[in-house]
Amino acid sequence: MSHSRFESIGAYLPANSVSTAELISRLAVPPSFDLERITGIGHRRVRDTTPENQEDSFALAIKAAQDCLSRSRYAPGELEVIISCSITRSDQGTRMYMQPSFASSIAKRLGAEAAITFDVSNACAGMLTGTYLLDRMIRSGVVRNGMVVSGESITPIADTAVHEISEKYDLQFASLSVGDSGCAVILDQAVDDADKIHYIELLTAAEHSHLCLGMPSDKSSGVALYTDNRKMHNEARFMLWPDAQGTFLEGQGRSFADEEFDYIIHHQFGAAAVPYLNAVAAREFGTPMPPDLNVIEKYGNTSTTSHFIVLHDQLSDQNIAAGSKLLMVPAASGVVAGFLSTTISSLKV
Repeated sequence: MSHSRFESIGAYLPANSVSTAELISRLAVPPSFDLERITGIGHRRVRDTTPENQEDSFALAIKAAQDCLSRSRYAPGELEVIISCSITRSDQGTRMYMQPSFASSIAKRLGAEAAITFDVSNACAGMLTGTYLLDRMIRSGVVRNGMVVSGESITPIADTAVHEISEKYDLQFASLSVGDSGCAVILDQAVDDADKIHYIELLTAAEHSHLCLGMPSDKSSGVALYTDNRKMHNEARFMLWPDAQGTFLEGQGRSFADEEFDYIIHHQFGAAAVPYLNAVAAREFGTPMPPDLNVIEKYGNTSTTSHFIVLHDQLSDQNIAAGSKLLMVPAASGVVAGFLSTTISSLKV
């Protein structure tokens, strides 16, 4: 069976940067804890809302896709699939679209008229879910290449939180951690082991589904995110990943140590939670975790794009040597966990 690889990557981050201190200063009731210390987030990028330069979900996705194509061997007309994975689907400012699909609109704007297009939404595991689907399509021979793309204009939930938080501890505090972004990757068939997605698996744990819910606000016309961080960041939920990957590797007669990962990229959900998660995994796997790459201090939690924003940023800074083996671990809305193993050599920014 053939494997896929990451052929190119692109990203777009709005120019506007807002500090955590600035967000906290807008609250009517400040939190009973140091949000910046706990999350590790100093700043996040926020979309331009001026009428002449609206940076909605569609605009962010297009800019990221164009950046990705600028360093790809493929022209838009050669793309066989485009999968859009964003949670937010705003166009023309804040107007949300379910139809036509975002993927079809993105393909039309890019000039990828021949591409199969569809949307998938899987909380903050969106781009990894799109990668999972496209990897399977390439492995099975259905297509030879494709793009996974997401534009996340997600800071409106932070705007809602700023206006509605009225307690020292509120389920909307996690909303203050998000940042806007766009990201895209093109996958095609691997030609050698130096550039290859070795495996990607995802799983759903419905027992945790109530811990992080996005919906219309129950107090205003805004969109809101309600997250029970105290229950989200506990050992039972953190065990989802090591349990799943441990079982997967055991079936192959391998151990985590045998994988010899150079780096790990977690979902960018909190600087304090990730070391705890790594400690749980190290105990379960019986071996230390590789160094984790992160950008949470600069960009916050960029939801569906977070793993690939980290990858793009670290490649841009030349912090990932050719031949490095990376592990990506999603953690989405308490529901989705999994793991992606890849070796990267020719991917550049």
